[in-house]
Amino acid sequence: MYINAISHYLPSTIVGNGHYTRLNGLSDDWIFRRSGIRQRTRATDGENTNTMAIDAITPLIGKLPYQIADVDLIVGATYTPYDTVGTLAHAIQGHFNIPRAAAVTITSACSSFVNAVEIVEGYFATGKATKALVIASEHNLAYTDDTDQVSGHLWGDGAGCIFVSAGRYSSEDIEIVDVHTSGLGHIGKGVSGVYLRPSNGGLTMPHGRDIFMHACNFMATEAQDIVEKNRYILDDVDYLVPHQANARIIDHVAKTLGVDNSKVISNIEDTGNTGCASTVICLSQNWERFMKDDLILVTVFGGGYSSGSMLLRK
Repeated sequence: MYINAISHYLPSTIVGNGHYTRLNGLSDDWIFRRSGIRQRTRATDGENTNTMAIDAITPLIGKLPYQIADVDLIVGATYTPYDTVGTLAHAIQGHFNIPRAAAVTITSACSSFVNAVEIVEGYFATGKATKALVIASEHNLAYTDDTDQVSGHLWGDGAGCIFVSAGRYSSEDIEIVDVHTSGLGHIGKGVSGVYLRPSNGGLTMPHGRDIFMHACNFMATEAQDIVEKNRYILDDVDYLVPHQANARIIDHVAKTLGVDNSKVISNIEDTGNTGCASTVICLSQNWERFMKDDLILVTVFGGGYSSGSMLLRK
């Protein structure tokens, strides 16, 4: 599989840590030391999960090696949907008039983007599709209580997308060497570690320590396993793109893997935790820096729990 094009969208509204100092007394230093976040992107009135996804895709229209109408699979990824019936994938299909595509939206918390890519792999392997659009979009603000001193300050909004083909179209395409995900609902606090229950408190993180411990462990394990499975060593990795949940988790994973900080791509300081969109946003922001033969390692962990990894080769 090959990534033919990538793009992202971040809302223009920026909320700095000072907002939470005024709201509930959390200082900029306290928030930054615990999370690595200085500010976060927030959707404005009139923006939602679907509109941000559309804004992420729009810049690529006319720049694809095929017509967007030729896409035969759309996989949406989100845990913060605008509509659970007319899903993210269906909204994209309708907006861009993609008539022959299968459309499905999935959620596995913050690992959903990698899960979506693995679904594409399955469709391609069975010959049911050859060109796919994967769109990850999160509107955390819609489900967050800013007064929640545990996690209200962590979340950001944003979207990112990739167009994927079964075969290579140009030398600029990036190969998806491998992708893997795991369901981990049986470990630790499982489904109660972090949850989003619209009728019961919204997006809440009652067991942050449990999440931290398992995220550090499984993000490192997923990364190690996919590298070794494909007969590389970690020294071969040119860039590590971890899920942007917490700077301390990112640092711990990099140290566990022995990956130098200069190889770690992160945007959490400026965007907050943008959920499952975080890694594709990071990839899109840094797409031009990737050179021929670069090996790019993506690793994620989601509440619920779930984990995943993806290995890319320029």
